[in-house]
Amino acid sequence: MQNKKLKVWLPLLFAIVMILGMYFGDKLRGDMGGSNNFFKTSKRSTLQEALDLIRLKYVDSVRLDTLQSNAIQDMMGELDPHSVYIPATKLQEVNEDLGGKFEGIGVEFNIFSDTINVLYVIPDGPGDKAGLQIGDKILKADDTLLTRKNMTGDDVKRIIRGVQGSKTVLQILRDGKVFNSTVTRDMIPVSSVDASYMIDKQTGYIKLNKFSESTYIDFMKSLESLQKQGMQKLILDLRGNGGGFMNEAVDIADEFLDDDKLIVYTKGINSPRQEYKAKRPGLFETGKLTVLVDELTASASEVLAGALQDWDRGTIIGRRTFGKGLVQQQYQLSDGSAIRLTIARYYTPLGRSIQRPYDQGKKVYMDEIWKRYSDGEALHADSNKVSNGKEYKTPKGRIVYGGGGIMPDIFVPIDTSTFQRTAAKVLLDGTLYKFVYLYYLQHKSLVQQYANPEDFVKNFNHENEMWQQLVQYAAKDTVNLKSVPESDKESLEKRMKANLARFKWRNEGFYEVLNTDDAVIKKAIEVLEK
Repeated sequence: MQNKKLKVWLPLLFAIVMILGMYFGDKLRGDMGGSNNFFKTSKRSTLQEALDLIRLKYVDSVRLDTLQSNAIQDMMGELDPHSVYIPATKLQEVNEDLGGKFEGIGVEFNIFSDTINVLYVIPDGPGDKAGLQIGDKILKADDTLLTRKNMTGDDVKRIIRGVQGSKTVLQILRDGKVFNSTVTRDMIPVSSVDASYMIDKQTGYIKLNKFSESTYIDFMKSLESLQKQGMQKLILDLRGNGGGFMNEAVDIADEFLDDDKLIVYTKGINSPRQEYKAKRPGLFETGKLTVLVDELTASASEVLAGALQDWDRGTIIGRRTFGKGLVQQQYQLSDGSAIRLTIARYYTPLGRSIQRPYDQGKKVYMDEIWKRYSDGEALHADSNKVSNGKEYKTPKGRIVYGGGGIMPDIFVPIDTSTFQRTAAKVLLDGTLYKFVYLYYLQHKSLVQQYANPEDFVKNFNHENEMWQQLVQYAAKDTVNLKSVPESDKESLEKRMKANLARFKWRNEGFYEVLNTDDAVIKKAIEVLEK
């Protein structure tokens, strides 16, 4: 009886075992990279078919990686303006920009007359430890000559930068003498804070240039330092800040907002709503606050400004912001390249969309910034508006707008003072900057006598002397500055003084000089005093 049952079930058992064997064998082959699945047919894309045909049949040899890269770029061009393809050759540079650090020798340089001139040496950095100084000329890096014509700044970076711990032998020209200096490359931090100082006994100023991985830490160091100096009011300058990592902006907003207030939320078709709220006691939840913005204030900067405006926490001063409210996520591709893909939209606490329309194409979208200048929006308060912008009410009843950037609470027009052609030339061709560099090298002891930028701003009075020397220097390039208008002369003198301060105190010195005549900052001080 048992044998009869076995004869009946045995074929069925064999069939089940065979099917299971085929299934698991096919699955194993698929996991190992096999292309033919038994239960699922893998269909190649049309793009892959076209690339294969070109590779197998085309009359001449072609670089398939270039074709593929171009195809991906064209494909990304059909999406929103901020979804981009990043080739493998550019990926490290792009990541370094937002990483807040890079691997290098720790010097800032510029190319004058086909020669690399050291403009700044980071204290305690690799270059400083190797004895490099401002004014050094770098002639060679290992066996690579750096005094070639058409050498660009990017070329120099690729040659001089390298892996942390690696060494490079630089040939240096200093005071007419040539010598070698071995520099061990290291990780170089790049601060997101351009300037942080006290404008008066109660008013602090912080300028952020981007939102990198270290921005919150950089900001907190500045905030704590200013508070120790007695800061009760703050001017936060986000002008020209194109954004970066949203979480850094959220953390900074948390320092100004109390309780568990909503800071921003994101959502998209394939991304469910995600909220970001204040989660800790902030260091500046009650002090007076103004935020400076302009048409180049974008993305994470708009998240921060929008949250503070929606909660009536600070006064936004300047002009309508860029209007970038799209969330990007970066995905690595197998060849070392990457795509930065838009996956969601930002919304302020009141539900305002920051993003302006882009349905007419990328060119129209980018040209809209220039259109603001031509149609008077950057000049007149009544033109500074969002077309068809939806109105929202803040907790205190103020009206704010959505649909294309953050509208300021107080409008300040763009500075319309323009240089005549002669004066503009010394700025655009680098003549003024090169002159100030040479002046600094010859007058180091003069600049060194000032204790800090504030002392320099108040007591440096050699502008007329510098002007006379600049006139003579520019004349060598057949530029006649003797006849420029008085307003141009005063502006160029101010820029000379600011750039001179920069060689000693970096961007902080530069902005501390320029800010003394800044209309937006004057308005912010006026608002904070009320």
